[in-house]
Amino acid sequence: MDDELERLLDLEQYSLGVREKEAWLVRGLNRLTAHHAQRCPAYARMLEAASQEPLDGARLDEVPYLPVSLFKWIKLASVPDDEIFRVMTSSGTTSQVPSRVYLDIETARLQTRALSSIVTHHLGPRRRPMLIIDQPGVIADRRHLSARGAGILGMLSYGRDHLYVLDDQMRLDRAGLQAWLDRHAGEDLLLFGFTFMVWQYFCQQLSGAGVDLSRATLVHSGGWKKLADARVDAPTFRARLRETFGLEHVHDFYGMVEQVGSVFFECPAGYLHPPNFADVLVRDPRSWAPVPVGEAGIVEVLSLLPRSYPGHALLTEDIGVVHGVDDCPCGRKGRRFTVTGRVAKSEIRGCSDTHERRG
Repeated sequence: MDDELERLLDLEQYSLGVREKEAWLVRGLNRLTAHHAQRCPAYARMLEAASQEPLDGARLDEVPYLPVSLFKWIKLASVPDDEIFRVMTSSGTTSQVPSRVYLDIETARLQTRALSSIVTHHLGPRRRPMLIIDQPGVIADRRHLSARGAGILGMLSYGRDHLYVLDDQMRLDRAGLQAWLDRHAGEDLLLFGFTFMVWQYFCQQLSGAGVDLSRATLVHSGGWKKLADARVDAPTFRARLRETFGLEHVHDFYGMVEQVGSVFFECPAGYLHPPNFADVLVRDPRSWAPVPVGEAGIVEVLSLLPRSYPGHALLTEDIGVVHGVDDCPCGRKGRRFTVTGRVAKSEIRGCSDTHERRG
């Protein structure tokens, strides 16, 4: 859609300071606001009802945003039905309404390219043998994907000789795992799974089994609510992985189906980082103004990727804190932040909190 996004994707990720990055993002986000206002009647009506004039924001916090929950109740698409390439849905229990996000080929292409620029920054370009801590059925229907399926499908290309270590009944394939490990003895490995599933179906099941994953890197996300209920926090999770498998290299990431491709990886210092083409704000839940660094509020996510639906500025249901700007010990520029919880009484949208719904 524009050359500026292509240039941002070509740059080394996390290389832009906040001031330089904000200038790029404001221009691109304003163009997306106008683009979606012209092509998505429901979005245009919401802007009109909110008296959002002018549409051009001078700062990131002036870009019009939508509550992420709207994707559960309203069809928000900026392309005709015959151009919809894939429908993404959030996961949840059967009593919850999933979000539905409509992708055309161009948006899917941008998401894939963006994810590649992030993942290769953290893991390098070489494909590793990949263990997927999930069942293969979760990506059986690639036109209609859940958040779990989207996460797996997005990561598949960064691995090789993929092994799904759980069967359709969520049972661990111990024999298959051991054969896979024997086949790749001495190699660097890649593990991917959603946090609660890694804990319950892998780590807990293999405690004391002597499985050596000291040459592996684990990428995981989601499911912290169930772990919090079990009084398992991030340090406990990491310590158990180290104790059980000798696993030291662990990357959590924050992301959502409503902005696939714009994932925020955790750095070695324990902070999440927006890539060059995305950012976060933290807003006061009373005034909706941005809060100062160090104060908690509601997380807003912004991204230049969504072209087929108006998902470029979304107010989430998560509580977070921006801890600093251009000052992370890891050397990455931009905002560094953490997500600390969920808004009270909000509908829980954890992509791995349940596994009863396949796909």
